[in-house]
Amino acid sequence: MTRHIIISLLTICLLAANAHYVTATPTAESLNDLKDIQARTVQTVKKVLPATVSLFSAKTGASGSGVIINKDGLILTAGHVIRGAEEVTVVFPDGKQANGTVLGANYTRDTAMVQITEKGPWPFAEIGNSKDLKSGDLVLALGHAGGYDPVRTPPVRFGRIIARSIHKFISSDCALIGGDSGGPLYDLDGKVIGIHSSIGTSLSANNHASIEGFRDDWDRLKSGDTWGRLGGSALDDPDAPVLGIQTMKTARGGVFVSHVFEGSPAQRAGIRERDIIRSINGRRTPDLRRLHLILTNYSPGNDIKVRILRGEDVITLEVKLGKRGEVLRRRR
Repeated sequence: MTRHIIISLLTICLLAANAHYVTATPTAESLNDLKDIQARTVQTVKKVLPATVSLFSAKTGASGSGVIINKDGLILTAGHVIRGAEEVTVVFPDGKQANGTVLGANYTRDTAMVQITEKGPWPFAEIGNSKDLKSGDLVLALGHAGGYDPVRTPPVRFGRIIARSIHKFISSDCALIGGDSGGPLYDLDGKVIGIHSSIGTSLSANNHASIEGFRDDWDRLKSGDTWGRLGGSALDDPDAPVLGIQTMKTARGGVFVSHVFEGSPAQRAGIRERDIIRSINGRRTPDLRRLHLILTNYSPGNDIKVRILRGEDVITLEVKLGKRGEVLRRRR
């Protein structure tokens, strides 16, 4: 492992010297600097590895990663990892398992929380500060790449901060693949500064929900509130069933439709902006989480009856569900 760390750090230094988009001075400027970072990193990985967990929903089949951030078992993960799930199985790097209850999610920022139901104490990583991150800062990405694997621990990947964007996302050049979603981005002290969200246009530009975004929504997430619009994560399931709407809040006992995508199943069925979805096939949809949970019972191409409130009128519309990937392609 030590040899691999040295090679990775040497690679970073060479890349930093040649990258045009990094404005900060590379952290490692000499072999001694590199050795110092190596020693620091080895200790950091030993400390945070036990808190880097895999999450799996038996109901939806979705899986991803997460990180425990206190001894009571509170987990930070990505919103798209837990969408449609109420319970998840938490798998530790050593194979131990625990049960987790999904709390809240902000889909716009792709942030979510899960609570381990069994009593701790649990291994955890401290929360850091993403406000002062600069382009070129070295970071560590961990996650259960490709899903939980009992023959290896979560791979460690090095990278640098390369950009900041809207909704308090940050970008790095840490390579991510499926299974990494929801995993932690650490600073070199082992503090959580972000959660893996999606793959960018290339391996040198991957997106993370910043810890500052979590802090802004902390109370709502912990209380179980679910809100925001669905994004287009490249790590998300393109075959998942969707209506083709954006929702930003609950209202009058249902889910408020803030936008209907052009050519989507919802638009073809006659759903409009400002409609309130009250039920699907007779099952109430009081909030976004319940709506997602109901949709996991169906497949693209299925016909469902959507009961909506439009002004004071109650209307039932028949919608043929579409595939997420196809709906998102029409948005571009």
